Amino acid sequence: MQVQIEKDKKVKFATQADAGVLEVLRELASNEGRHIQSLVDEALREYIERKQNPRKSVAESFRNSMTKYDSLYRKLAK
Repeated sequence: MQVQIEKDKKVKFATQADAGVLEVLRELASNEGRHIQSLVDEALREYIERKQNPRKSVAESFRNSMTKYDSLYRKLAK
Protein backbone atom coordinates (compact mmCIF):
# COMPACT_ATOMS: atom_id res chain seq x y z
CA MET A 1 0.00 0.00 0.00
CA GLN A 2 1.55 3.28 -1.11
CA VAL A 3 0.85 6.27 1.11
CA GLN A 4 0.88 9.81 -0.21
CA ILE A 5 3.12 11.83 2.09
CA GLU A 6 2.44 15.54 2.50
CA LYS A 7 5.48 17.33 3.91
CA ASP A 8 3.77 20.57 4.88
CA LYS A 9 0.60 19.31 6.55
CA LYS A 10 1.12 18.44 10.22
CA VAL A 11 -1.33 16.47 12.38
CA LYS A 12 -0.93 15.93 16.12
CA PHE A 13 -1.07 12.41 17.49
CA ALA A 14 -0.25 10.81 20.81
CA THR A 15 1.95 7.80 21.41
CA GLN A 16 4.30 6.37 23.97
CA ALA A 17 8.00 5.52 23.81
CA ASP A 18 10.45 3.58 25.90
CA ALA A 19 12.07 5.97 28.41
CA GLY A 20 15.57 5.07 27.22
CA VAL A 21 14.67 5.61 23.58
CA LEU A 22 13.15 8.98 24.37
CA GLU A 23 16.22 10.00 26.37
CA VAL A 24 18.53 9.18 23.46
CA LEU A 25 16.17 10.94 21.05
CA ARG A 26 16.25 14.09 23.18
CA GLU A 27 20.05 13.92 23.29
CA LEU A 28 20.31 13.51 19.53
CA ALA A 29 17.93 16.38 18.92
CA SER A 30 19.92 18.61 21.25
CA ASN A 31 23.27 17.63 19.71
CA GLU A 32 21.94 18.29 16.21
CA GLY A 33 20.16 21.51 17.14
CA ARG A 34 16.82 20.08 16.02
CA HIS A 35 13.41 19.49 17.53
CA ILE A 36 12.38 15.98 18.55
CA GLN A 37 9.44 16.34 16.18
CA SER A 38 11.76 16.61 13.18
CA LEU A 39 13.70 13.49 14.25
CA VAL A 40 10.49 11.51 14.72
CA ASP A 41 9.21 12.74 11.34
CA GLU A 42 12.48 11.71 9.68
CA ALA A 43 12.42 8.29 11.36
CA LEU A 44 8.81 7.67 10.31
CA ARG A 45 9.55 8.67 6.71
CA GLU A 46 12.58 6.35 6.59
CA TYR A 47 10.52 3.50 8.07
CA ILE A 48 7.77 3.97 5.50
CA GLU A 49 10.33 4.15 2.67
CA ARG A 50 11.96 0.88 3.83
CA LYS A 51 8.61 -0.88 4.08
CA GLN A 52 7.30 0.37 0.74
CA ASN A 53 10.49 -0.07 -1.27
CA PRO A 54 12.53 -3.21 -0.61
CA ARG A 55 16.24 -2.52 -0.55
CA LYS A 56 17.58 -2.36 -4.07
CA SER A 57 20.44 -4.73 -3.29
CA VAL A 58 18.03 -7.36 -1.97
CA ALA A 59 15.78 -7.04 -5.01
CA GLU A 60 18.78 -7.20 -7.35
CA SER A 61 20.17 -10.27 -5.59
CA PHE A 62 16.77 -11.94 -5.89
CA ARG A 63 16.60 -11.19 -9.63
CA ASN A 64 20.13 -12.51 -10.16
CA SER A 65 19.30 -15.64 -8.20
CA MET A 66 16.15 -16.22 -10.26
CA THR A 67 18.17 -15.91 -13.46
CA LYS A 68 21.04 -18.10 -12.31
CA TYR A 69 19.02 -20.84 -10.60
CA ASP A 70 15.76 -20.74 -12.55
CA SER A 71 15.90 -24.39 -13.62
CA LEU A 72 16.72 -25.54 -10.09
CA TYR A 73 13.85 -23.54 -8.61
CA ARG A 74 11.47 -25.04 -11.18
CA LYS A 75 12.60 -28.56 -10.26
CA LEU A 76 12.24 -27.86 -6.55
CA ALA A 77 8.74 -26.46 -7.08
CA LYS A 78 7.51 -29.77 -8.55
